[in-house]
Amino acid sequence: MRAVQITRFGGPEVMDVVDLPDPVPGPGQQLYEVSAAGVNFADTHQIENSYLAQQQLPLIPGGEFVGTPVGGGQRVVGLLDGGGYAEKVVAHDFLTWPVPDGVSDEQALAVVLQGATAWHLLRTSTHLAEGESVVVIAGAGGVGSLAIQLARRWGAGRVIATASSAEKRALCEELGADATVDPALAEDDPKAFTAALREANGGKKVDIVLEMTGGTVFDGAMSALAPFGRLAAYGMAGRVPPKPVQAPSLMGTSRAVIGFWLAHCMARPEMMDAAMHDLLPMVAEGALKPVVGGRYPLSQVRAAHEDLLARRSTGKLVVDPSR
Repeated sequence: MRAVQITRFGGPEVMDVVDLPDPVPGPGQQLYEVSAAGVNFADTHQIENSYLAQQQLPLIPGGEFVGTPVGGGQRVVGLLDGGGYAEKVVAHDFLTWPVPDGVSDEQALAVVLQGATAWHLLRTSTHLAEGESVVVIAGAGGVGSLAIQLARRWGAGRVIATASSAEKRALCEELGADATVDPALAEDDPKAFTAALREANGGKKVDIVLEMTGGTVFDGAMSALAPFGRLAAYGMAGRVPPKPVQAPSLMGTSRAVIGFWLAHCMARPEMMDAAMHDLLPMVAEGALKPVVGGRYPLSQVRAAHEDLLARRSTGKLVVDPSR
């Protein structure tokens, strides 16, 4: 089979398309023909070996796929522990879900990792209550674009999104954001970013922040939290950690910082089922609209990562192993 393999860590340049033996399914697994594989920010960390889990070489990146069992059968979307950028994958039965008719490969891939992340950030980590304000950092991205819609659907009082260009901010508003803020403010002055978030919330501090950038964006968003506010950290796309958070400052303001990694939900299949059995029907009904980005041939996987890292992309990116 054709697959993307890395034999050294680094940037997009370390990914090569090679011919490899087909993977062999183990107990409780099936072999699938891949029609599309999702591209995520986590993949860019994986090939750098800057991910939460240490990586072992050689490896095939990619944590999600849409495909059908070899020999025929129901189209499914599934999660993987790597190996997605390939013509064939093996997947555990408990980490695959049937794709309803009318839901495209790209839409299914948008919800299996990023949609499930948005679902659990709001439901499990921050326990969004009706009427609360929600700040979605990187609102035009894969997780953010779905989190805006879910927060609106579940009764958020005000949804505020950050996005790095006028076009992306307009998209966030189309998806349901009440206001948008340019995160570049945080680079120059975190206090100005804090003030902009509060201004976007009608002058009040905010209840929930979904944060995946790190650095001064985290710092500025943290300062914008109201008493009993919650910041859920689920990524560090900026590659720079925020200032350490001290327990006395949390106690003194009754705020919370919550870490989230979807891998822990994957280890509890019922948690993934709860999200997927909610999200896929929403997409099929048109109630949830994943933002579909580019579809790249497998041979151009480097370009997909370059576009993602340069923030040139919007919505869900996928690679097509047939090309």
